[in-house]
Amino acid sequence: MRHGDAHRKFNMPTSQRRALFSNLTNALLTHEQITITLTRAKELRTFADNMITYAKKGDLNSRRLAAAFLRDNEVVSKLFSTLAERYKDRNGGYTRVLKAGFRYGDCAPMAVIELVDRDVNAKGAKDLARVAAEKAAAEAAAAEQTAETAEK
Repeated sequence: MRHGDAHRKFNMPTSQRRALFSNLTNALLTHEQITITLTRAKELRTFADNMITYAKKGDLNSRRLAAAFLRDNEVVSKLFSTLAERYKDRNGGYTRVLKAGFRYGDCAPMAVIELVDRDVNAKGAKDLARVAAEKAAAEAAAAEQTAETAEK
């Protein structure tokens, strides 16, 4: 009998596997496109699609289930506002897996998993904003230091 054999085990304990897919789902929903191994991408599809289905339901219980799995309030709010609105007319199939060759080090098959109808500007937007803020802070500190040396 094959009861409970629905998902791949990836040679890791259940808690590690759950944390892995929680983090990968967070990354996918944040950036809307990530590159991982092919088998992980195929398995990640189910988790990402389930989260978007929760968002489309939109009730409190669905929000709590999504928050329990994702553990990130920013991602949950994006999921229930932006992504739920984007996929309200689509009946499943929210993700796409594209094969992307082989990894250099161990020749593992790689894939790009992305949300269908994704926002192209979402990938790396958080990092770009952080880098811009750091650059502005550094320039302000340099200007302040220059003003101090000019006073002396």
